[in-house]
Amino acid sequence: MPVLDLTASSVDLTRTICDIPSVSGDETPLADAIFAAVDGLDHLEVTRHGDTIVARTNLGRAQRVAIAGHIDTVPINGNVPTRDVDVDGQPFIWGRGTVDMKAGVAVQLKLAAELTDPRVDITWMWYDHEEVAAELNGLTRLAASRPDLFEADFAILGEPSNGQVEGGCNGNLRAIVRTSGVRAHSARAWIGENAIHKAAPILARLAEYRPREVEVEGLVYREGLNAVRIGGGIAGNVIPDACEVEVNYRFAPSKDGAAAEAHIRDVLAGFDVEIVDLAEGARPGLDAPLAQEFVAAVGAVPQPKYGWTDVARFSAMGVPAVNYGPGDPHLAHHDEERVPLSQIEDVERGLRAWLTGA
Repeated sequence: MPVLDLTASSVDLTRTICDIPSVSGDETPLADAIFAAVDGLDHLEVTRHGDTIVARTNLGRAQRVAIAGHIDTVPINGNVPTRDVDVDGQPFIWGRGTVDMKAGVAVQLKLAAELTDPRVDITWMWYDHEEVAAELNGLTRLAASRPDLFEADFAILGEPSNGQVEGGCNGNLRAIVRTSGVRAHSARAWIGENAIHKAAPILARLAEYRPREVEVEGLVYREGLNAVRIGGGIAGNVIPDACEVEVNYRFAPSKDGAAAEAHIRDVLAGFDVEIVDLAEGARPGLDAPLAQEFVAAVGAVPQPKYGWTDVARFSAMGVPAVNYGPGDPHLAHHDEERVPLSQIEDVERGLRAWLTGA
């Protein structure tokens, strides 16, 4: 089993964690290593639920903060193991997971081990299956069986935010849009009906769609509606009788799931639309006193989070939450994923100072 040395620097921990492959569905080796590293720490009460690990202080503080990070990544594409690179004179760690979001997890593990007397009680959460459908998410399963573990006054997700604070997040909807036809030999195409050709109006509507920019509590969220996958046909000489277009809609947190679904069905009226995944967004939550205190302490200017993150889950449970972690969100899932060493150190410094009151 891989071993994590929590006395190492957060930079070195980032390298170690990223070199343990943990594509969604294969998180167990990393979860085992995290559990082994924190289970023996006297100041933490540790719970394991599948490949999700929760470690809590119980010091009787007046307030509790949840700090969470997912341990899975999107598929590897020749970018593990990590390596050190230099970009414009700045040192980076390159490799899958460095941005999304193992550098953030490394910072959290380092602080979880060292902060034995924080000024607030802390619930550390490291969870699996974030990069796939919402129903598989480790926090989804944990919330169903142990909702008490989510009790907090404020939450921080270590999602990449360039070391700044990103409030709330867009919602995320995926839909399958289907067309049907009649199968026939392609030499006699007039006998059949081409289902792929029937999908052309779907693509035209999506290409012509102009996404909105929506201001929510002072932050401007950018929406997006795109075809992300298309499939149909069975052979090179057969007119296809079925075609599917997968559509992804990122919607501002001013809109709930029902409104997002209604919008998709309106845009794609006349077609067979099946909603296959829906996760509502989260409003910024920056009006909470602890959130304002945190933003001031780390010297950040809040920005919106365009991608969906589990701040939405905490928000839905009544816990205001923000994103704060090292790494450029534009490099998340990118084959050139890389994180600057300085951001790892800055985020550790900011969290440590706020959690200790230093």
